Amino acid sequence: MKIAIKLMKRYSFFLITVAALLLLLLINRELGKSAVEIAGVSLKGMATIIFPIFILLGLLDVWVSRETMMKYMGDGSGIKGVLLAVFLGSAAAGPLYGAFPVAAVLMKKGVKFSNILIFINLILIAIDLFRISFKNAETETVGHTISKYLPVYLIWILIVVFLFPVIFGMK
Repeated sequence: MKIAIKLMKRYSFFLITVAALLLLLLINRELGKSAVEIAGVSLKGMATIIFPIFILLGLLDVWVSRETMMKYMGDGSGIKGVLLAVFLGSAAAGPLYGAFPVAAVLMKKGVKFSNILIFINLILIAIDLFRISFKNAETETVGHTISKYLPVYLIWILIVVFLFPVIFGMK
């Protein structure tokens, strides 16, 4: 009984969503049917991408040591880490729900936070470029994506320049 309650708490959002879909099916059959079809297509698309990402992340976690990641993308990596983040972020033009698990593994491996920001930002830009090329999106979306991240970079710079020296007693 305790296990069932624990599982229900853990998956409460999913269960509420399924209940809402069933209720929608009862109230408005056509709209509910459409919602279930859209949810199915989304789940199918996610499943085809997220499972290979998790397999690759598992291999990255096992095969690449923390020391190696810190050497190439950690605090002492310098321009080498930035260029590697740029390369990885530019090459990984997958959906954003696949980028955040990768970022979590990179954080666990000791990759510098600024390199993770670069990685995520470039994935967003690559997604926008894909939309422009194949889905007739407007070119301004790339500019908006870049400008949305400027405040994040500014805040990070302010934290590193002004707050870290105070916290860590640097002169």
